[in-house]
Amino acid sequence: MSSRYTNRRQFLRDLGIGASALPFLNGLPSLGAAEGGDVTPRKRLIVMFSPNGTLPDEFWPDHFDPESPLELKSMLDALEPIRDQTLILKGVDNKVRGDGDNHMRGMSCLLTATELNPGNIQGGGHTPAGWAGGISIDQEIRNFFQSREETRTRFGSLEFGVAVPNRADPWTRMCYAGSDRPIAPIDDPGQMFEKLYGGAQNREIVGSVLDRVREDINRVSVKLSSTDRRLLEEHMENVRKLERDIVEASKETELLHPEPEIDPNIELVNDNTPAISRMQIELLVNAMANDMTRVASLQFMRSVGQARMRWLEIEEGHHSLSHEPDGTEEAHEKLKRLNGWFAGELAFLAKRLAETPEPGRPDESLLDLTQIVWLNELGKGNSHTLDNIPFLLVGGGAGFKTGRALDLDGVAHNRLWLALAHGLGHEELETFGSVEYCGDGPLALTS
Repeated sequence: MSSRYTNRRQFLRDLGIGASALPFLNGLPSLGAAEGGDVTPRKRLIVMFSPNGTLPDEFWPDHFDPESPLELKSMLDALEPIRDQTLILKGVDNKVRGDGDNHMRGMSCLLTATELNPGNIQGGGHTPAGWAGGISIDQEIRNFFQSREETRTRFGSLEFGVAVPNRADPWTRMCYAGSDRPIAPIDDPGQMFEKLYGGAQNREIVGSVLDRVREDINRVSVKLSSTDRRLLEEHMENVRKLERDIVEASKETELLHPEPEIDPNIELVNDNTPAISRMQIELLVNAMANDMTRVASLQFMRSVGQARMRWLEIEEGHHSLSHEPDGTEEAHEKLKRLNGWFAGELAFLAKRLAETPEPGRPDESLLDLTQIVWLNELGKGNSHTLDNIPFLLVGGGAGFKTGRALDLDGVAHNRLWLALAHGLGHEELETFGSVEYCGDGPLALTS
């Protein structure tokens, strides 16, 4: 363990601070004299997934001039406030083939960039397959960060889910610790809150998390800089609000999770999904602001998911709508609203990061040092294409030049993951996933 963690633990021990307060104090640069000058940039990664392809005519800009300002289509209007921090990539293909159907390979080969292992999971009319045959890029970067003392965090990565069904197969998993090692997202905000702050099993007896640590927090606050005191107060208020929201959500008569269906092709997403999404985003931002983790994923639903977004006045299942012919005007309009909602959740995530100061770097926000990647398992739903996967990147974590759109003319997405790894400091990574698709190395996205 590094000296900064040793010094932090010793400093807190000398103050008589209990372990319950540590989740609130980890990320504050002025905590301990040895850390007062810590202004090293904390690069971070967030992968956000939404399923079933996009509407190409509503997603891709009309022009791909790298020197011209980015123009957003109306489906992406929610991203207008962060347009200058957005990079849209066309012509990035998932070239991985082998066993499994395109939904399976789209989902489980999306972040791993390698073939599915042999298996007996049948998809569509294609050959059966198993889990992915390699590590996913988020976990590769997680391992890199955790291998270095200066970037190691309490949680190497956090996997958030929103309305992910209670089942395990290649359509529901995108994160992999290695070959045949899928990682399940946590889609219950209460369970994620418990993981981050702990002690919930005693909450009914001793009250809220903050009530239990307030005395320790007050004791250490006098040792903090004014900037860190403001960060700590904001963080604690956000945690308090999340506690209230989770308690209220638990009182709802409807289930917080998709209703179980006999037909595996049907899943009804609970009407609480928008509220659950915002809770998960707040928890994610809190965890990153407090340096609990520097790698996270946010998975909405699953591949082939039949989310029924009744809050958008859409009763049809998402996957069924995505299969409608291009000329079906009503389906097109509903898919535009549906994908626009995902864009709105991305915009909210970016907004919360942008309005949260970067600890120890007063002129920067978390978004300035965080790389968000919004992606999908398919390019287009009704054709199941793995070409032109809609990759949309937000933030400055990887150092990519933003405020523009690029058409890269059919490069393998392995090379995008190499560029991402290099941008986040993992520069010794020479290939990722299937070696034959790594071509000329990482994509050049910084200029």
